[in-house]
Amino acid sequence: MKQRLAKLTNLQQRVIAAVAGVPFILFMIWYADWTFALLFCLVSALTQREFYRLLGLDGFEPLTAYGTVVGTMICVLAYFIETDQMGTGNYFLICPASSMIFLIKLYKKKDMKPFTNIGFTFLGIIYVAMPFALLIILALQGGKFHPMIITGCLLLLWASDIGAYFAGTKFGRRKLFERVSPKKSWEGSIGGAAAAALVALGLTFWAPELRPWQWYCVGGIIVVTGTYGDLVESLFKRSIAIKDSGSSIPGHGGFLDRFDGLLLAAPFIITFLKLFA
Repeated sequence: MKQRLAKLTNLQQRVIAAVAGVPFILFMIWYADWTFALLFCLVSALTQREFYRLLGLDGFEPLTAYGTVVGTMICVLAYFIETDQMGTGNYFLICPASSMIFLIKLYKKKDMKPFTNIGFTFLGIIYVAMPFALLIILALQGGKFHPMIITGCLLLLWASDIGAYFAGTKFGRRKLFERVSPKKSWEGSIGGAAAAALVALGLTFWAPELRPWQWYCVGGIIVVTGTYGDLVESLFKRSIAIKDSGSSIPGHGGFLDRFDGLLLAAPFIITFLKLFA
């Protein structure tokens, strides 16, 4: 199967991935709040493990298994607490669970740079798991499940990516941030912003969960932070001299490649909506 996909163009692979993946993602989001949480816990765990694996390629030794467990635990806690199945005080479980990272590394005699690896273990939790946990909290705010808010954010992100891809491929001339990502262009960014604006316009009619100006603001946040999220991940990949974070998703690379924009966008989106909802 992988050999057949390898013979296809990048665009063809992206289309196949979208046809196979998007309906599944939407089904998991809309079926029930627990399937939505399950999906995001799973994606968080896979993305976090991929992040740690890439660090391992550069000679670092983060606590891959334990760090991923802590990250997944944060997402699980977010679901159970926000659905009132557990008290908010249970968020404090994150503190001892995270502190155990120091104790585990204390007993690893062969680790020549324990604090560097402790730092990277925490980075995986903060950079990957926390944004997914915030999205779970966002969808469950006010004690109700709001699948349309998450769906809208994903549609805006996908529209921005698609618009940037086609506009950049067709018209890309001026480099956006050549030092980090030589292929990204200002024309691509403008195309992504235009596509996201059109989707935001549609959401103002079909998604009353947010007011029109809020959807436009969320779209603007996603365009800006999504672009920066992609650049941050490109910077990370360049620092360890790799092109893609993996090959799990045809045409996109790995989970980190696919969700990099969402990781940086999530904290800004939830902060905006919590302050201005």
